Amino acid sequence: MITDYSDALIVQEVSPRDGLQIEPTWVETADKIALIDQLSLAGFSRIEAGSFVSPKAIPALRDGEPVFQGIARKPGVIYVALIPNLKGAQRAVESRADELNLVMSASQTHNLANMRMRCEASLAAFSDIVSFAGDHPVRLNGSIATTFGCPFEGKIDGDRVLQIVEAYQELGIQGISLADTTGMANPRQVERLVKRVLARVSASDLTLHFHNTRGLGLCNVLAAYEAGARRFDAALGGLGGCPFAPGASGNICTEDLVNLCEEVGIHTGIDLPHLLQMSRRLPALLGHELPGQVAKAGRNCDLHPPPAYIATL
Repeated sequence: MITDYSDALIVQEVSPRDGLQIEPTWVETADKIALIDQLSLAGFSRIEAGSFVSPKAIPALRDGEPVFQGIARKPGVIYVALIPNLKGAQRAVESRADELNLVMSASQTHNLANMRMRCEASLAAFSDIVSFAGDHPVRLNGSIATTFGCPFEGKIDGDRVLQIVEAYQELGIQGISLADTTGMANPRQVERLVKRVLARVSASDLTLHFHNTRGLGLCNVLAAYEAGARRFDAALGGLGGCPFAPGASGNICTEDLVNLCEEVGIHTGIDLPHLLQMSRRLPALLGHELPGQVAKAGRNCDLHPPPAYIATL
């Protein structure tokens, strides 16, 4: 375990995509754009702003084009789009996405449930996307879902994950994301795998994606950070989940993560008070409470006046 937290931690905000994809209440396009614009002002350098998937598969995100075309792009911010196939990549590039996020599962069963194809077919399709992207000023990131465990198959062998990392790299995909899709990871497992992956991938190209399904999300962040990872996905309010993974509750909560970093001295560059104001407005937009904790409890520095009766004692 290290005690030096001097390296900055980069938070990639995923609430506009991963956070909203399973929301039963339709969020208007204008509200999505306003959310992304406010996130841009909060200090994020990377925002997953939407996806270009079939509207039948993810109806909550069927407005990818108007969202990407309507946001106020802040210089220095990378706006990422999730894409499932070549058609999605073409739509994303036309809408001026800066980075395309491709997803394949480490689990064959989960890939069949999520993508309706075997992993081998997913990799073959990625080859066409890489060729297309090479003609455009867009970066590619390859996500590996169910990296740390699958709700259908159970534990995923680390060697399997490394095989996919190498397959991505051979295709020319530079960015790598390790996704704990259903929150099955534990800190010791995370530390071991992150160290192995970092022997093949630079820290600047690696992202960790944790869910808090079993309450270990922030523990896993610290374990990954101490193993050398420096970039993490998180969602405002703890929004999100995977529609094709039973029991996959929300992503780790952005404001809880930023608060943790501030408490232990890790710099993020994120405006936490601004973030908390945003999070506290989400229940009115979505029609339900969110799992984030700091928005409810406040920061440690948010002190309360003592009870009046103390003056009489």
